[in-house]
Amino acid sequence: MQYIGLQKQINKNNRYSLLLLIAFPALLLIMFYVFFFFAQKQDTEATNLQFQQALPFVLIGVATWFFIAWMGHSSFIRRATGSKPLERMENKRVYNLVENLCIQLGMTMPALYVIEDDSLNAFASGINAKTFSISFSKGILQKLDDEELEGVIAHELTHIRNKDTRLLIVSIIFVGIFSFLAEMALRSLRFGTGGKKKDGGYIILIAIAVTAVCYFISLFLRFGISRSREYLADAGAAEMTKKPYALANALRKVDGDPLIEAVKRGDVAQLFIENPQSAKKSFFSGLFSTHPPIKKRIELLEQFV
Repeated sequence: MQYIGLQKQINKNNRYSLLLLIAFPALLLIMFYVFFFFAQKQDTEATNLQFQQALPFVLIGVATWFFIAWMGHSSFIRRATGSKPLERMENKRVYNLVENLCIQLGMTMPALYVIEDDSLNAFASGINAKTFSISFSKGILQKLDDEELEGVIAHELTHIRNKDTRLLIVSIIFVGIFSFLAEMALRSLRFGTGGKKKDGGYIILIAIAVTAVCYFISLFLRFGISRSREYLADAGAAEMTKKPYALANALRKVDGDPLIEAVKRGDVAQLFIENPQSAKKSFFSGLFSTHPPIKKRIELLEQFV
């Protein structure tokens, strides 16, 4: 894939971020309206009244969720991945590689973290210069040579420059809302009044159906913005280092062992250079994969040589 240019990609991701900020709340409001419509036995007047009454609480709840997740995303991601600060004195090689690329690009150096896992993987995260970071698995630092590691670093720096990280964090936050609501609906069926009251069971079943449909729609929205970013970050890294073969070689090694044991959450997994849950993939999960096939990425990189 030909790299389309930094500013063009930044503008594209800014538009996607704005669309997500509009699409996800709109989908959430539609979900509540549909739920009230069936809960009120398809009485439009009663539905409109109940929706108007619930609207302020829905908006306040979403805004509160988004604010907490937005402000605390760095600590949440570190907790979910088990990453810790990478010590400079013990990892001068890594710091030198990152600093040289950042000086070349004229950008502020991100914070560096390490995940104590012998597998090979890495990811970038953050929403601004204060929170931008790159996390490496212990294995990727030990098993890649300097050129290969430089290619991986350049890939992650391209994600930061393109504002991919901010876009993904927005999608993670909103998909998390739908996931939470779907889980609450399922828990209500299991522990609630479903078996005791006919109307209660009917309402819970409606909630499950509506939240499930909206959750899958939110996954497709996330899917639509995710795959191309890896191709573009690969191309950006090739342009930055002038060594596309190095990143291609790094991806071959990553493909052999990307599994990070600490990563249990699918939303966080999409941040990595390759899905760290790849050993757990099924055909169904592949339909919603946020990463393109790594072999295809290698083939495209080899076209730069």
